[in-house]
Amino acid sequence: MIKRITFFLALFLPLVLPTKASQILIPMDETQKNHLKSYGIAYWVLQHQQEVDWLLNYKGGSFAFKHAPLIENEIVARGITYSVLSDAQYQAIVTQISNPEVNMDVMKLEKEPKIAVYSPKTALAFEDAVTLVMTYAEIPYDLVFDEEVLDKKLLKYDWLHLHHEDFTGQFGKTMGRRNFARQQAEREEAESITKKYAFSKVSQMKLGVVKKIKEFVAGGGFMFAMCSATDTYDIALSAEGVDIVSSRYDGDDADPQAQKKLDYSKTFAFKDFVVFTDPYEGEFSSIDKQRHERSVYRDNDFFQLFTFSAKWDPIPTMLTQNHEKTIKGFMGQTTAFKRNQIKSEVNIMGETKSENEVKYMNGTVGKGTFTFYGGHDPEAYQPRGDQNPTDLSFHPNSPGYRLILNNILFPAAKKKKPKT
Repeated sequence: MIKRITFFLALFLPLVLPTKASQILIPMDETQKNHLKSYGIAYWVLQHQQEVDWLLNYKGGSFAFKHAPLIENEIVARGITYSVLSDAQYQAIVTQISNPEVNMDVMKLEKEPKIAVYSPKTALAFEDAVTLVMTYAEIPYDLVFDEEVLDKKLLKYDWLHLHHEDFTGQFGKTMGRRNFARQQAEREEAESITKKYAFSKVSQMKLGVVKKIKEFVAGGGFMFAMCSATDTYDIALSAEGVDIVSSRYDGDDADPQAQKKLDYSKTFAFKDFVVFTDPYEGEFSSIDKQRHERSVYRDNDFFQLFTFSAKWDPIPTMLTQNHEKTIKGFMGQTTAFKRNQIKSEVNIMGETKSENEVKYMNGTVGKGTFTFYGGHDPEAYQPRGDQNPTDLSFHPNSPGYRLILNNILFPAAKKKKPKT
């Protein structure tokens, strides 16, 4: 029996134990064949109880970890560009990064974050950019919705993404939508949950969900939202105790004094906005930079990423790691945020200066953080309900999708106290 165990270990251990060729480097600059799957391999290594070095601003935000044959085989299978370095070679890179005159740093990733996606049961995975890219990168996640949030099941997770939801209880302003069957299914699902938890109407149930998510973030959670989940989340917080919903959605009229009663002190990111209560109005508020207010179109719509100090501002540095600093714009029900309606304490990470609009931003709530990213799909400029889902095998190096994946790995980082 002992001989059989010894024989098994002799076969198995070389697959998992580090070899003398000490480190694997995953470059994240223009040489990388598949940026998106590279995040997935970093997550996979963390799942196998191995630390990952995130080399901030080194070759586009590269990853490095101990070499092992099993890991190398997985990298090859996923079609990722990599190199194997000796201890001396890798130490030379670390020495270069540690130079105080160089805007780089090494961020230790210690444990894979547990990921939840807030999404209705009627939704399909390819309808949301985050679920689309996590599936492509092979990063696992769980689906949660109103019931799980209200039952306090977010405590099991580190990171939460908000599917492009309408948290105001107006069903995404669906009065003008053609897909009536889908609209009816969403309403029936929301009304069933509202009744189950003894709320009087959907808008109040959604507010209850929003407040539970705020508790999750304040307690140390990480929240990421795109498209309409960004502004409707804050609108719902500001309108606590105020009826902003038309009778077409909940049977009673909106408060004619609703605008004066909004409380911006309760929001994460936005201030001084005007809510739109018209059920036929596709916009929820003045937060979003609407199509008729923008002078850019597909060919000239770009936003710029800010460059932060890796050693002094690690959080925004991690969230903006990329091989490009000029990113193609893309639209959504909420496309971009008017700068004058963003709170001063929010960290602006990407903007279209010519339009005075913000595309990508981050902030702190209690012990946790949130990130808001305007638009629906980084590789579908103006998405429509009848178009085919984005095939990321045609966009393996998408800089717009990289920003999503930066956020997914962010909770794995060994915490460093910001120096500014």
